[in-house]
Amino acid sequence: MSPPVVVTVAGTDSSGGAGIAADLATFAALGVHGACVVAAVTAQDTTGVRAVHPVPYDVVAAQLDAVLDDLDPVAVKTGMLATPEVVRLVAERCADRLLVVDPVLVATSGAVLASAEVVAAYREHLLPVATVATPNEDEFTALGRPDQAGVIVTRGGEIATTNDHGTGCTHSSALAAHLAHGADIATAAARAASYVSGQLTLGKDWTLGRGRGPVAHIHAPTQGENP
Repeated sequence: MSPPVVVTVAGTDSSGGAGIAADLATFAALGVHGACVVAAVTAQDTTGVRAVHPVPYDVVAAQLDAVLDDLDPVAVKTGMLATPEVVRLVAERCADRLLVVDPVLVATSGAVLASAEVVAAYREHLLPVATVATPNEDEFTALGRPDQAGVIVTRGGEIATTNDHGTGCTHSSALAAHLAHGADIATAAARAASYVSGQLTLGKDWTLGRGRGPVAHIHAPTQGENP
């Protein structure tokens, strides 16, 4: 039986810890086929974001149309959308699907990643059509602490680790994957939180990079796989 398809509309992360890299790794681990639409290219590492290059609107739209028309994804997960035009694009074309909005507005380092116009587009266009949104506490505040149903505020867990780069992306991707498998929002959220906790525990003692290392995006080989 074919796996459900989930598409991420997000930015790249050159360190491999967050963004599309985290999304696709999480989709694969949780049994869904991941497609991707690149909305921004970033230069970043474990210490912070160095540069952001928004992908031109027509290129983002062409990518999204290609995936929607051919693969017919069950769910759409958003990350860094970079421009208000792209925020509105996703709202217009994905409102009829399971839509998990991770409003990437403020990095863990505190860096502001979205303009006031982008934040306004989230409030006016994307949040009203989202199945669920997963801002962190800073993003929740930046969005004006919206009271729409389906907003889950992600917080740090009880696991003592500095290897948490990409936690928000991983959580929202896991949530989208479980929704695509048919879970309701509460169940999907609980399973996503459990998955993230397990991955944070797995990588809690890693030493990758000079800053906040990535949440683990590996899995133990199952029987029959080469280690």
